[in-house]
Amino acid sequence: MKLAAAKVPVSTVWTSPDAPRDIDAPAIAAAPDVAAWAKSMDTETRLGLHGRTLTQLLYGEPVLVRSERDGWSEILAPWQPSSNDDLGYPGWVPSSHLGELPGSAAAPVAVTVPVAELMAEPGSGPLMELSFATVLASVEHADGFTRVALPDDELAWIADSALRGVESPAVAEDRIRLGSLFLGLEYLWGGTSTYGLDCSGLVHAVSRVLGQRIPRDAHDQADVLESIPLEEARPGDVYFFGRPGKQIHHVGFVSAQGMLHASETGKRLENEPLLPERRETLVAAGRL
Repeated sequence: MKLAAAKVPVSTVWTSPDAPRDIDAPAIAAAPDVAAWAKSMDTETRLGLHGRTLTQLLYGEPVLVRSERDGWSEILAPWQPSSNDDLGYPGWVPSSHLGELPGSAAAPVAVTVPVAELMAEPGSGPLMELSFATVLASVEHADGFTRVALPDDELAWIADSALRGVESPAVAEDRIRLGSLFLGLEYLWGGTSTYGLDCSGLVHAVSRVLGQRIPRDAHDQADVLESIPLEEARPGDVYFFGRPGKQIHHVGFVSAQGMLHASETGKRLENEPLLPERRETLVAAGRL
């Protein structure tokens, strides 16, 4: 296996090279347009992603390349722990989406806004737009900008106002604040980016920004997070949902209103009371 890194803003991870449909062409292009891809899909088309997409990689995210064939790479994503593989979340991405791992790994910073501009020089036009939860190593700071290390041994700048140090202290309220940036965003199966989130993708992405590397999927999150009594859950904790004899299938942030979550395909990210039909499957609570 070899080390690589995502060199596009968002690379969708697929179950196999044969999984993408014609409508998915913008997502697998050498320069993917994930925003246009998400916009092009109606609810029925989004439902068709089940069994096709798994997760997403963000710019600069490291991967282990297990094999390559026909322009595709079989990868493991170590920043996304999974019970499917001890080395990281497995799947397939276009090989054109991968480059050399950034040389620096110190002082990581995370994008805390929906979209941040990556610039060749401070204040210049954008080279590309980076998604929320993108994490890069910082090299230097100057006049309100941070220089970051990129794949393929490149460097560029991001405004400090779009960043936080992932090692900075965080409080529970930060999870609600960051998650609320995406209220109204349409649910996307396998989404971990600004352009679409699923339930566990929301919890994973927010945690990444706050310096916590947790599993990608809800049932794995339930297995590793600190378990707390349901009656002790407070805003910023998480609720887990499941049915008898089945694994956990849903997760959301506990909020003052009830729960902040990406509910399901066809719906949008919302902060709402915990409805009776949800309470029927509420099985556990966890603390980050």
